[in-house]
Amino acid sequence: MIPIPLPLIAAIIVVLYVLSAIKILREYERGVIFRLGRLLPNAKGPGIILVFYPVDRMVRISLRQEALEVKPQDIITRDNVTLKVNAVIFLRVINPRQAVVEVSDYINQTSQFAQTTLRSVLGEAELDELLAHRDKINMRLQSILDTHTAPWGVKVVNVEVKQVDLPESMLRAMAKQAEAEREKRSKIIHAEGEYSAAQRLVDAARLLAEEPVSIQLRYLQTLTEIGVEKNTTLVFPVPVDIFARITKVSEKV
Repeated sequence: MIPIPLPLIAAIIVVLYVLSAIKILREYERGVIFRLGRLLPNAKGPGIILVFYPVDRMVRISLRQEALEVKPQDIITRDNVTLKVNAVIFLRVINPRQAVVEVSDYINQTSQFAQTTLRSVLGEAELDELLAHRDKINMRLQSILDTHTAPWGVKVVNVEVKQVDLPESMLRAMAKQAEAEREKRSKIIHAEGEYSAAQRLVDAARLLAEEPVSIQLRYLQTLTEIGVEKNTTLVFPVPVDIFARITKVSEKV
């Protein structure tokens, strides 16, 4: 057996150690390095970096935007309506060093803050405001959460109230309200139609009174319309002047 020189063994160990120290970070990753327990000034990456264990310890942090779903929360609005509301938060890390040092788990911490903030903010709003002005509520939630997460190096990009579950009694009441509103509009439209029709009839009567010949023309047009249909209707034409004479005689009497 050929003995292996100690320098060669040492060189192999050094080469293997250097190879094990090579780390590759993707474009969206950063490496926060602790050297002998102390945090280095700058995060490493992307690309190839060297992490010499056990002297160095690395924590990988992703800079991509993440979606965090907030669990459904039981909320009582300002007008005493009980709701179950959940939301989704879009966040990303902008300072890897703070995200590692300032908080143990920034995702869980943001989730806890989001739950309490969701209950407090929606508890100050009324049901109609929550349903009609959701954009304003989303912006307020985003502003409050961003203020809390800024010291951790985390940016809350957006907050969206995802789903609002109403109790069955409230759904029935809202359905009745909508039905009553539609019936109200229907009656108003019908009344306006009746008024317009009556106004048109008055105008038509006034116009026919000014031109008596038009009554005769309308009478002949009605006879033409009746004659087009295939029926057994008997029509006895009576001059309109007869009705006018009868009216004058009755007035004299």
